Amino acid sequence: MNAPFLPFFAQPRLPDAMAADQARRRQDSLTKPPGALGELESIAIRLAALQGRSRPRLDRIQISIYAADHGIAAENISAFPQAVTAEMIRNFAGGGAAISVLARCLGATLEVVNLGTAVDCGELTGVRRVLLGPGTANFARHAAMSDQQCAAAMDAGADSVRSARAHSMDLFIGGEMGIGNTTAAAALACALLGAEAALMAGPGTGLDASGVQHKAQVIERALALHAPYLNDPAAALCRLGGFEIAALTGAFLTCAQIGVPALIDGFIASVAALIAERICPGASRWWLFAHRSSEPGHARVLDALKAKPLLDLGMRLGEASGAAVAVPILRLACELHDGMSSFDEAGVSTKIA
Repeated sequence: MNAPFLPFFAQPRLPDAMAADQARRRQDSLTKPPGALGELESIAIRLAALQGRSRPRLDRIQISIYAADHGIAAENISAFPQAVTAEMIRNFAGGGAAISVLARCLGATLEVVNLGTAVDCGELTGVRRVLLGPGTANFARHAAMSDQQCAAAMDAGADSVRSARAHSMDLFIGGEMGIGNTTAAAALACALLGAEAALMAGPGTGLDASGVQHKAQVIERALALHAPYLNDPAAALCRLGGFEIAALTGAFLTCAQIGVPALIDGFIASVAALIAERICPGASRWWLFAHRSSEPGHARVLDALKAKPLLDLGMRLGEASGAAVAVPILRLACELHDGMSSFDEAGVSTKIA
């Protein structure tokens, strides 16, 4: 085990079983047939366990977006140029991106973290700069990151979660932006699941069929190059990942280790979650899964995590947009759990024995 990664191998906390039991008993007392609210009941009980209170709430939400470029873009695996990553950081800061709109609608705190882009976007209000280089190296030819870069990116994600905890946030959401990152995520998914690249590679920013085929071929070459290192999830992350994927991995691990519930977004965030679970088994107890992306590899990653996403809307934007869209469902589950009357309170007859 390399020294830079030692803090991330700490054991996850256990959710609060007593709070879960209290929430379950409350659900059983509410004016409805048992189980009539379906998954909304399970969500409330799950959040109770993760928040350590029998009546969970989602008043304070932090959304952290990690942005970085990828050297693999040199292999012509994206429909958009690398300049878009820096341009989107400016868009996040200016409030014009999808996640900016969604965060405003939710009343969520939005943090943007620039981990290193090919085109430097400079200092921007509301953007935290943790520059680890002008993007990763081309993993079709070299390791994407050094151990030190990868650990520093994971630390940047961990810092976000520690800040969320310090500000009493009820839920953490991590998102990403980076041209080329669906290629990195697909390569990592192949390494972790033993899957063929043709099954995991998708259109990303909008590749046509020939573009997706080329992307899969690039991934297969990279998997062959790095094969000796891919049995270790941390080493695979260094070899094939991105700064923003590493930051998400560090964030999700820290959520589990210090006790902050997380809502996982789409394909790329789920790959980071899979790495985190492989590094620290049991970490996934602290996560809920927002949606099923239309990226073809996402279903297999969700299956590997035994995850049941809340939504399936054909989304594949990233930047935590799918997770943000799922938040109202979680909030409604909490409101129903807290606000409904019990049979005794309402004077409603219970089920006949």
